[in-house]
Amino acid sequence: MNKTLKEVEEYFNKFLEKISQIDFSDREIIIAPPFTALLYCKNLIKNSPLKLGAQNACWEKQGAFTGEISPLMLKELGVEYVILGHSERRHIFGETNELIAKRVEGVYKFGLIPILCIGETLEERNKGKTLEIVENQLIEGLKYIKDIKGDELVIAYEPVWAIGTGINATPEQAEEVQAFIREKLKDIYSEEVSKQIRILYGGSVTPDNIQDLMKKPNIDGALVGGASLDPEKFFKICNVKVEKE
Repeated sequence: MNKTLKEVEEYFNKFLEKISQIDFSDREIIIAPPFTALLYCKNLIKNSPLKLGAQNACWEKQGAFTGEISPLMLKELGVEYVILGHSERRHIFGETNELIAKRVEGVYKFGLIPILCIGETLEERNKGKTLEIVENQLIEGLKYIKDIKGDELVIAYEPVWAIGTGINATPEQAEEVQAFIREKLKDIYSEEVSKQIRILYGGSVTPDNIQDLMKKPNIDGALVGGASLDPEKFFKICNVKVEKE
């Protein structure tokens, strides 16, 4: 919940100057502004390789769902990706696995790509429940999507204890969980599909730690929070160049 339209314009005046330096042949950059800025952003980025995402979506195309935004409304604005199940939706607004699963199904049904967020709290990690929580959120979140192509779904592992705290998971901690997620995706779909699904890491990603994170074999990208609000920092993250381990 950041940036007025004036601030959005100021942001892209800086960011769009820089992206000509980025090699887009092996990466995508998705901007997910507040709903109020989606149309404005669409027009600002229309001549760039940037893609548009939204921060949430309903599962129905229309109806008595006050305060919600339908996938068709988003699609009309040029949105291609939708973030669902973000930890703030789960832990501040009380969204359940069932509700998130319905959102994932609705977004997928209307031709948008869900970015399903999963992750454990600090208390759950300290109790040794990380993999149990992640597995449950993954299985429950995808339960209505029985057949999918690898490029039609993105998973984001975001340990709740690392979001906005400045304490990120180590590359080794992130890789352990993301390799586990990859294995579970084999069980849910197939080995081939699991290899194609991108698994992102989110949680205090910065220009200083992105290099080490991206070296890990099962970290395919980043869901960037606070650092994305600064066009200079976000550019450095987007422009990272690494060799996988």
